[in-house]
Amino acid sequence: MPQRFQISGSRAIILIRLMVGIVFLSEGIQKFLYPVELGAGRFVKVGIPSPELMGPFVGVAEIVCGTLILLGLFIRLAAAVMLINISVALLSTKLPILLGRAVGPFSLPKLPRYGVWSSLHEARVDLCMWLGSLFLILVSAKTRAGRVKDDGRG
Repeated sequence: MPQRFQISGSRAIILIRLMVGIVFLSEGIQKFLYPVELGAGRFVKVGIPSPELMGPFVGVAEIVCGTLILLGLFIRLAAAVMLINISVALLSTKLPILLGRAVGPFSLPKLPRYGVWSSLHEARVDLCMWLGSLFLILVSAKTRAGRVKDDGRG
């Protein structure tokens, strides 16, 4: 492959950091800009306990961790926090769609259909964030300040 089309390992990691960091940062900000639709109000509809506390808490976590990932600081820690965050989002919002019924406190949204295809469609960004966060955890070398270190394997 011509040299100009090759992407080194560190450049590929930067692309994943940009994807994960931008999405979490922007979603965190929007929890404050649109609290009824995306913050505490949405948490009430989903069935998240203490939505008035959890909405802002999750928003701050997404802003802080998204920013850290974008800056390349404490990547493993920030990605681990976001992996937990997105796992809760998947379980609380997409599992009911998969099963076609409420699960514990988590409500079933009104959709035209339920099941595997509907849940995969609704979870597409969440799955990308879950996999991106896991990727960053796995490839982040233990270096000072948690910066990603290129292992030289391209």
